[in-house]
Amino acid sequence: MQLLRAGARGQERPALRDGTGALRDLSSIVDDISGPFLSPECIERIRAVDPSALPEVPPGTRIGACVGSVGKFICIGLNYADHARETGKEPPDEPVVFMKATSAICGPDDDIEIPRGSEKTDWEVELAVVIGTRAKYVSREQALDHVAGYCVANDVSERAFQSERGGQWTKGKSHDTFGPIGPWLVTRDEIPDPQNLDLWLEVDGVRRQTGNTRTMIFDVAFLISYLSRFMTLEPGDVISTGTPPGVGLGLKPPAFLRPGQTITLGIEKLGTQAQRTVSA
Repeated sequence: MQLLRAGARGQERPALRDGTGALRDLSSIVDDISGPFLSPECIERIRAVDPSALPEVPPGTRIGACVGSVGKFICIGLNYADHARETGKEPPDEPVVFMKATSAICGPDDDIEIPRGSEKTDWEVELAVVIGTRAKYVSREQALDHVAGYCVANDVSERAFQSERGGQWTKGKSHDTFGPIGPWLVTRDEIPDPQNLDLWLEVDGVRRQTGNTRTMIFDVAFLISYLSRFMTLEPGDVISTGTPPGVGLGLKPPAFLRPGQTITLGIEKLGTQAQRTVSA
């Protein structure tokens, strides 16, 4: 299934995308697409509903972030060897883990703000994993059992804030609008192998990133198991799993985003995003 949230910012309602591409309002079935409603039992309750019996979401309604009330937005850095090298770093021996503020989360087609004083705002298409059941000290073999589904993420980053201002990466990753997720959460059953998905991103129609999740250094199952050793993963938590090469920082010469540009990105089977850049 393809689950989403539609409506004005702060007023999103749960919905699903039916076989015709129409969006159907799920408000009579669940309160939201969020942690308490991502359990296998809730997913099966939604699956049992006849979509044609649900009211249609009016065409043109804004699509919001596909998961609401996210508790933790966990990101993995340098998880593609060729991306690590393009940024001047060696591939890591263990996952590089950092947090992105949940206030950065926005809809897949919302405008992206270029922060005040920014000179190095960059793009990163990533596969995001949404947790469906609590995971603590889980094995790699059991890890995917805790996944509710997958979605597209753009881990927008301000490189100077990230690496040239002291401290950790968080302040370069957490500006408002730096975390578009969606358009929909595709449930786990539709993605039997998360390690074979094509990713791409374009800026103003120019292809910048082309990759496949099979080239990750640490795969999704390993990441879930690894993270669950250090923190309990709760339903609704989002894990963004790293980006393939082609970011602005790695271009020769580097190129960064400025107001008035268009970013389009997508992942096989998970949909696409399209954002305009604006001044904060």
